[in-house]
This record gives sequence, C-alpha cells and structure tokens, in this order.
Amino acid sequence: MANHISAIKRIRQNEKRRLHNRYYARTMRSAVKKFRSITDKKEATERYPEITSLIDGIAKRNIIHKNKAANLKSKLAKQVNAL
Repeated sequence: MANHISAIKRIRQNEKRRLHNRYYARTMRSAVKKFRSITDKKEATERYPEITSLIDGIAKRNIIHKNKAANLKSKLAKQVNAL
C-alpha cells in the first residue's frame, strides 16, 4: 500500500478515471457493433456521421488512440460503401 497521501490520492484518481474511460470505450464498442449489423445502405449512410463523431470524441479524450479511431472510421466507411 502507498505511504504518501499524494500517492493514495493518485490511486483513487486513477481508479475513478479507469472506470470512466471503460464506460465510454464500452459504449463506443457497442455502437460500432450495432452499426456493423445495419444492412440498409440508406440507414447506414445517415448513421455514419453520428458514429464517426462518437469515435472522434473518444479519441480526442485519449480513451482510444487516434490511429485506432482512424482505422475504425475507415473500416466503417468501407462497409457503408460496400452495401
């Protein structure tokens, strides 16, 4: 266990941030999974800006890496174009 008050506080902060980040990462993964199940091109085209905005926001807050966000958006765009 940590001996310094600042170290104990840091442990508390890290745990709180970990849970917060995990919630947003899980929400994003669920949204991507739901988006991938769309088979209608019109609906996918309408929903694509929403999902990219969500992914960009999560990357901006450093919950996922910016390259991972770019890869996800690229794959989703390819899926929309393939429909």
